[in-house]
Amino acid sequence: MADSNFIDYVKVLCRSGKGGAGSRHFYRAKYVPKGGPDGGDGGRGGHIILRGNSHMWTLLPLRYRRHIFAGNGQSGSGGRSFGKDGEDVIVDVPCGTVVFDAETGEFLCEVTSDGEEVKLLRGGRGGLGNWHFKSATNRTPRYAQPGEPAIEKSIILELKLLADVGLVGFPNAGKSTLLSSISAARPKIADYPFTTMEPQLGIVSYRGDSSFVMADIPGLIEGAGDGVGLGHEFLRHVERCRLIVHVVDVSGIEGRDPKSDFEIINKELAKFNEELALRPQIVAANKSDMASEELIEAFRRYIEEKGIPFFCISAATTKGTTELVNKITEVLDTLPPIKEYEPDPVPQTELDEMAGAGKKFGVFVEDGIYYVEAPWIQPIMRTVDPDDYSSLQYFQRVLINSGIIAKLEEMGIQEGDTVDLEGFEFDFVY
Repeated sequence: MADSNFIDYVKVLCRSGKGGAGSRHFYRAKYVPKGGPDGGDGGRGGHIILRGNSHMWTLLPLRYRRHIFAGNGQSGSGGRSFGKDGEDVIVDVPCGTVVFDAETGEFLCEVTSDGEEVKLLRGGRGGLGNWHFKSATNRTPRYAQPGEPAIEKSIILELKLLADVGLVGFPNAGKSTLLSSISAARPKIADYPFTTMEPQLGIVSYRGDSSFVMADIPGLIEGAGDGVGLGHEFLRHVERCRLIVHVVDVSGIEGRDPKSDFEIINKELAKFNEELALRPQIVAANKSDMASEELIEAFRRYIEEKGIPFFCISAATTKGTTELVNKITEVLDTLPPIKEYEPDPVPQTELDEMAGAGKKFGVFVEDGIYYVEAPWIQPIMRTVDPDDYSSLQYFQRVLINSGIIAKLEEMGIQEGDTVDLEGFEFDFVY
């Protein structure tokens, strides 16, 4: 696949923009020597955004784009002038693209529909200017927040085709011929193994204005589930198909046994992903015009005894393909939508740790103000959006999980008392 235009796996280094620093400016005029703090906020750093594009079917445009960097936010200035936000970078990707952290393998996001935008890396929040920190006890704050740093991450983008139906089978079983005969797809077809070296998509129309997407998954070989040949690269594209159509050469003209071929392919599917073995399946016994009645009937009984629908077809002459399409649509109507990627759940202990559990801090009282020393909380504070209820809820959970709230209450804090949390003052509220 190295020389192909179909690229379904790329690794890219991404970096969002860093936030601009808040300004520590004080208003000065001829007759206003002490005008007070008026430092503006820094601008937000640029985001890295992925956008689904239904006209793209490959990650080729990203193959040679090894670095994606967003713009930095500008610093604030006097007169409460806010810095300019950094420029976002929007990257178009095919629908069905899944993104992982290249170092940890952690699932980051998925883009499944046309026009869908997913914020891959959030730009650093701009620092607050010193006017935010003015209070009854501190009229001339000389503190302004620095901008939040950029996020740099090496990522892996993996394309998993979003098709309703996946065609599987041994090389030269006739999958490409079948796809071309029932859709407008024109895959390369020839009479030798491994003709199809990249997945092909076709849209099959039925009932006038209805249709479904069918993917011709390149010919599998024994050992594909273990990654032999291009096994894993091909098998990832059948993972989320709602229905599998298993194309088997029933003619046996190449000395192959259709029963053995059927079992080998199913074994490789299950080895790669156990769920694939449970996926609804239809068997299309292809090249039936070149097979004996005895061979066809023996294979039919073998398949139907397993409770699997069986269709005798000839993709080259289109014999039986209409009945096959009718059965496919009938089964699809009973199945749920295409499955989205589901990452493994994050353990509760890890969630608690992320929310401040077990972190160290110190609290002391001076002149009626409760000072909390917890340097680890500064990055979290920079991500809190005071206008977003969910964000405030998370911040409150951090304060509770870390034990800060309990410690303040133990020290006798009352509602309305002032809390200084790493330079940020607020009134305590139960």
